[in-house]
Amino acid sequence: MNTDVVVVGGGPVGLMLAAELRLGGARVVLLERLTEPSGHSRAFRMQARMLDVLDQRGLLGHFMEGNRTWPKAHFAGLEPLLDFGYLCNEHPYALLIPQARTEELLEKHALSCGVEIRRGHTVTGIEATPAAVVCDVSLPKGTYRIGSSYVVGCDGGRSTVRKLAGIGFSGSQPTVRALLADVELADPGQLPNGVPGTMRTPRGLLMAISLQPGVTRVLTTEFAPPEPGAERTPVTLDELSATVRRITGIDVSMDRPRWLSRFTDTTRLADTYRRGRVLLAGDAAHVHFPIGAQGLNLGLQDAVNLGWKLAGTLVGWAPPGLLDTYGTERRPVAERVLRETRVQLMLMAPDPKVDPLREMFSELLGLPEVNSRLAHEMTGLDVRYALPSGRYEHDLLGRPCPPLEQAVGDEVRRGLRTGRGVLLLPDGPAEEAAALAADWSHRLCTVRTGDGPGLLLRPDGHVAWVDPGDGVPRKDVLLELEDTLRQWFGASGHKIARRALDVTSG
Repeated sequence: MNTDVVVVGGGPVGLMLAAELRLGGARVVLLERLTEPSGHSRAFRMQARMLDVLDQRGLLGHFMEGNRTWPKAHFAGLEPLLDFGYLCNEHPYALLIPQARTEELLEKHALSCGVEIRRGHTVTGIEATPAAVVCDVSLPKGTYRIGSSYVVGCDGGRSTVRKLAGIGFSGSQPTVRALLADVELADPGQLPNGVPGTMRTPRGLLMAISLQPGVTRVLTTEFAPPEPGAERTPVTLDELSATVRRITGIDVSMDRPRWLSRFTDTTRLADTYRRGRVLLAGDAAHVHFPIGAQGLNLGLQDAVNLGWKLAGTLVGWAPPGLLDTYGTERRPVAERVLRETRVQLMLMAPDPKVDPLREMFSELLGLPEVNSRLAHEMTGLDVRYALPSGRYEHDLLGRPCPPLEQAVGDEVRRGLRTGRGVLLLPDGPAEEAAALAADWSHRLCTVRTGDGPGLLLRPDGHVAWVDPGDGVPRKDVLLELEDTLRQWFGASGHKIARRALDVTSG
């Protein structure tokens, strides 16, 4: 066996997953077919939930440097905007950061964790057995084979790993054609409705946003299927200009394109996230129309959910079935995102029959309850994993960790930064819980919260146990904690020698 895990794909999702695996003590080799990063930035917005995770891993400061934050976002180009002031989290805003910069920072993080990155290595075959996986790898000169316990495909919507594993990719055929470009505008005032702005006409949709001084992202969408073979035809500046003219009726002077791309609303979801020793994450598992900055954030959350579970399985402490919870938790999240992006695209269609629906939806967005609901859904803060039922129910179970008092929050982040879980215990009657959790100290750190909440956080920051206080008998509370510790952190007192040094992300 050459390594524990082969991660295929060196984009942000593959890099994040590889780093998470190393935090858990697994050996990782990352294979990327490109010899250098592409420098392209299809995604440019980091959502609030992912900002919390980056903070929990000690990375957020690097991501914030030189980048702007947004307190609001549009939903289907409608007014009023979604207000992130409704968000209940540590970072209630979005961060505007080019995907190329995200990839650069995550590569540095992965390397600092000890990930071996091999560029210019293309996976061409996979041979999986009940005990191992062997990948055939092609180089510019020659080939080789690499064996591992697991392979994870993070290699995009056209995933080679998914195809070789025989995993179906069910969904819809394209109904729209769209162009995406980062360009310089001779006069931003030429764009209808300005920058940022959205224009919906009977011929399609135009959206524009300023990425940095002098550079504007232009997105055009025409509601007609693409021509056969169009996906293999490079986009030109002339094609973009003609499309903008066709949609708006205005000649817009554009120059010096940084990047030109085409895409569609093809929406697909992997039939399963795991087949034996082959798993999928990111666009390899789900693709959709890129609206609302959902795709990259969804994929990064896949990586954070999978990393500690797969590492625990490899190192040896994972309880039976832990790895299977990756698909059962993350696939429903993707289903909701795919539904939401379809809804937004439908609302933006130029058909006059959609106008009454847009008017009604705008009225609904003015209601705080609706605005808050959609803001939480778009940012990933609505995710609540369906945990097994226990002796009592609590609204926080399965949700991301709520905001904490600063000193406590700092201690929690220090614990999560090591890839372990965190047990938060208030002062006073929590001594029995602390004694109970001592047998899991090698996979868990304990933080005293004063008069704060009693919570058990998984390594991905989701709440697995809540101390409900005086409303439930203490015996039941402690039994529930013991059951939960076994469920997510394995058998007590079973100390596993890690095969890698503890890694911090400071």
